[in-house]
Amino acid sequence: MSCPPAELQKKYEAMRATWGAYRATPRFEQFVEFAVILSSFAEFLHAKGLSGLHQIARDIEQQSLALFGDEHTHPIADGALQELESRVEGLCARAASFIEHSTRPIEDRRAGHDSEPAADLSPGRRVWFIGDDLDTWRDLISQLGYFGIKAEGYNWTKLPANDDEPTTLLLDMTGIAIGIASQHMQKLRTRFAASNLLGLNIDADFSSMQAALGAGCDFCFARGTPLPAIMAKIIELHASEEEEAYRVLVVEDSLTASKLIQRTLAENGIESQAIAQPREVLNALKRYQPDLILMDMYMPGCTGVEAARVIRQHPEFLSVPIVYLSGETDVGLQVDALRLGGDHFLTKPFNPVILNAIVKSKIERYRLLRRSMFHDSLTGLLNHTSSKQRLDAAVNAAANEHEALAVAMIDIDHFKKVNDSYGHPVGDQIIRSLAWLLKQRLRKTDIVGRYGGEEFLVALPGANASQAFQILDRIRRDFGQIKHPFNETWFNTTFSSGVSQFPTIPSGEALVKDADEALYEAKRAGRDRVVIHA
Repeated sequence: MSCPPAELQKKYEAMRATWGAYRATPRFEQFVEFAVILSSFAEFLHAKGLSGLHQIARDIEQQSLALFGDEHTHPIADGALQELESRVEGLCARAASFIEHSTRPIEDRRAGHDSEPAADLSPGRRVWFIGDDLDTWRDLISQLGYFGIKAEGYNWTKLPANDDEPTTLLLDMTGIAIGIASQHMQKLRTRFAASNLLGLNIDADFSSMQAALGAGCDFCFARGTPLPAIMAKIIELHASEEEEAYRVLVVEDSLTASKLIQRTLAENGIESQAIAQPREVLNALKRYQPDLILMDMYMPGCTGVEAARVIRQHPEFLSVPIVYLSGETDVGLQVDALRLGGDHFLTKPFNPVILNAIVKSKIERYRLLRRSMFHDSLTGLLNHTSSKQRLDAAVNAAANEHEALAVAMIDIDHFKKVNDSYGHPVGDQIIRSLAWLLKQRLRKTDIVGRYGGEEFLVALPGANASQAFQILDRIRRDFGQIKHPFNETWFNTTFSSGVSQFPTIPSGEALVKDADEALYEAKRAGRDRVVIHA
């Protein structure tokens, strides 16, 4: 994940400034401001993949929440004040040191760019395997290279001494007692501010996992975890996709309250839109498409519960989380409100850190649910239905913009033979490998879906058939070079593809049919090729 150094510096300096404001005027309001900015900084570090810094910030956040209190508990006691200040300054120093040692130029590929190179704090697509038996990971190291991830192996006693950081450290704990393993992890966590630490071959019992995670490990793989599962996690950590900002619809009749809520959300990078009249909520939902609704419980002419019941009458909004905000403390009324369409209840005045945490956790679950509905579970690509829907939308957009659109069907060659010879788990890994390669090589605006079995659908907005041929043929050649390990040997697979083009073919359904015919032409011609349907 890319992280400009100026952005990181701005974030930690904002945290330091709010802490300084509290030190100068130690009132509750100033501490609230500090806690919100600190929480925002911790979320930023997590989003940017700066795992070591994130863990430090998260620990400080826990300490600050324990001291939160109210207007009667501030200023906090001198001992707690000094300890918290020391930890804040330590985090800022660690972030500054990371910027100094890790900033590197990155290429700006925009046409005509002639200014200074941009700077970046991304550790790059690099993995270190650390352990006593590196031969164990030889096949995995080789496989990662096909997906643009540079993997290196090091013995525990011979780690590089420079300040460069890989994206991910994989620590093989085979034959190492959990106490010693935890010491290794703590040392590496102290050294590396950004890298993800993954523990390999850790005993699956609770105590071992607890010790590893407590020592700074980000994720644990139990002993015997299949290599494809480890590889899938590495690919996920090195994905370059930026998630869309969270969107919240605020339904609140008080302008002052809605502004305070929106400011609190904005501090954590959450976008929001506010309406004062509940009767406008359906139009706002259709227009803004929020991930969550924050709604006042009592508004003139309509309660939050009444608005929620109306919202739940519309199937497209059935799963959108609704969080009530109210001064209502009657537990019975709160329970009744939740039964009638709500998902959570927050009493006013709200703790801004708690508000952000609840909003984010609800949205994460909501997006995960939607993702499971629209994406294929094996590959993470769009599923069959979603692929067709996205293709129809792309055809409509191309028609409105008078642009080209290329559509391709891809099928892995002799896939039944792969399953029969090597087993279905290996076949699944072949499918994942092609999915990863397609996602890596194609644009975010392109449509990539698993159409069924070993068949994939690809749509390239703005591209004609000839351009699609060049892109897919290059991917085909690279896919054919991948060595898939099996026992003590390896094998290759290939794919065939057929390409069709809009507006020559006028509809999504017809484009798929035409590309499918071209695909079968490719198979009849000997497979391992891309064909444009004549």
